Amino acid sequence: MKHARRLATRAFRTDRREFLAEGPQAVREALATPGAVREVFATAAATEQHTDLVQAAARTDVEWHVVTDDVVEAIADTVQPQGVVARCGMLDRPLEALLDRSPGFVVVCADIRDPGNAGAVIRCADAAGADGVVLVGDSVDPYNPKSVRATVGSIFHVPLAIERDTAAALTALQSAGLQVLAADGGGDLGLYDTDLDLSAPTAWLMGNEAWGLPDATRALADRVVAVPIYGRAESLNLATAAAVCLYATAHARRAT
Repeated sequence: MKHARRLATRAFRTDRREFLAEGPQAVREALATPGAVREVFATAAATEQHTDLVQAAARTDVEWHVVTDDVVEAIADTVQPQGVVARCGMLDRPLEALLDRSPGFVVVCADIRDPGNAGAVIRCADAAGADGVVLVGDSVDPYNPKSVRATVGSIFHVPLAIERDTAAALTALQSAGLQVLAADGGGDLGLYDTDLDLSAPTAWLMGNEAWGLPDATRALADRVVAVPIYGRAESLNLATAAAVCLYATAHARRAT
């Protein structure tokens, strides 16, 4: 339990290459991912309610600890935890491993800082059928408890890479044959322009929530694309813009 509690800190998560997944849906997806779960902590009530999870843990030889409500509350990050928490191994792999799988389209988040946004982008990528999520630069830890919750289990579905060097990551994507499209309100073409071929292998580059993409990063992209705004809103938030771009790409690729 003491080990699990320390996973609340990024330094300990990074050192141990482990994180916590809270709630029945996240634990369900974790248990369905071979080798992801180290152990599960659950209250007696949650154990009785979620027999499918208990059975899934048993099938994969994952130890299931029945603990008191106080123990789960001490481990969990939420104020009112749902009674079950899994200790999991980190899932990210080097960018080269993602590229070895010849991805059709991915989303790259540069210097994203809000854990909720990071989790929402991972969830959108999963829903749109993207082949990966890449976090570059000084981005938030995707294993932050708030980020993991925001993925609603999708962190166990989508290949994930974390790269500090933004320029090197974008160059690697381009060398692998992906066009890098920067999503930016000041783009030189619109998302639905006929000059834009979204059926081609694509990496969408999304910037920071507050300041977007720095000029130096934007210059690394092959094209800068604006998501059209038809109403009076000043802009779209990061996760929404990512969802629009990813679904437009998914539609184009399925139409070919």
